[in-house]
Formats: sequence, structure tokens, C-alpha cells
Amino acid sequence: MTDVLKAIAARSSTRGYTPEKLSREQLDALLRAGLQAPTAANKQEIHITVLDGNDPILAEIEAEKNKALDKATANNFYYGAPVVLILSGDESFGWTPVDAGIAVENIALAAEGLGLGSLIIGCIKGALLGEKKAEFAQKLKLPQGYAYQIAIAVGHKATGKEPHTYDMAKNVTVL
Repeated sequence: MTDVLKAIAARSSTRGYTPEKLSREQLDALLRAGLQAPTAANKQEIHITVLDGNDPILAEIEAEKNKALDKATANNFYYGAPVVLILSGDESFGWTPVDAGIAVENIALAAEGLGLGSLIIGCIKGALLGEKKAEFAQKLKLPQGYAYQIAIAVGHKATGKEPHTYDMAKNVTVL
């Protein structure tokens, strides 16, 4: 089995991280993986904002997420990861959500290949696209006309989880 197929089979959502920071080489590899993802019409419209896990804006996003979901959670949305990557894209391009999904999966697989854990994050969508959308876009320094698409937390695993199972017969139709 190739390394990429091993990474796909082994990857699972990480919900616990050590305090160890990523090296510059690890972060650069993750960013390259995201930016090397294919995009519709080669538009390359995905932008990545890198946040340190201690950045105060993450607490603001968490508070707004909890308000939008009308609840507070015991764990924050990124589970204390040392790095959170916010992927944004051109709001006017219809394929941006798909392109962001491809980019975030590239990052997740690269993280697994580097021996890191990751958690793809969608639960902050209501916070980042809600009533404070413009404020968060400014604080995250999103390019003009760009909006949040998806996020990913990355770090050294403190907890493990088995990859999910699937039912090939149920989930696949071969014609």
C-alpha cells in the first residue's frame, strides 16, 4: 500500500493535543499541501489564515459559536490544538466550498503523514458567517470578497481514536 493510502486509512479526528508546537517545516508542509490542492478552473482562490492556538480571536470565535448554537461546550472547538488554519475563499465563485474541502483534506492527510493529528472543523460556520461576519473577516485578515469555508486544527496527538468503519455494500453502488 502506498503512503497516501496508509494515511487515508489511518487518519481520524484528533480531539486532544500536547502543548508541543509545530516546527516551521511541519507548518510549511501543511500549507503547501493545502495550496497544492486542485481548484476548479485552476482559480486557486483558497486563502489560509494561520492562528496560534493561544490567539485571543479563537476565544472570540468560540464564544460566538456557542451563542450561535445556543450552548456552551466543555471543550473548545479546536480542542487546544497549537495551530488552527482557517480556510477562506472567493464568495462569488460557485466551486469555492468544494475547493476548500479538497484543500482541507490535503492538509489532514499531510498532517497524518507527518505523524500529527488533525480535526476538520465546520461548527464555527455560524459564528464566522453570522452577524459578526465582517468583524471576523477583518480580524482574520481575509482577502476582500472572501469568506470562511472550513477550518482545521493541527498538532501533536495527546489522544488517539480508531479510524471510522464503513460498509462498502451499503455505501457503494457499482453499475
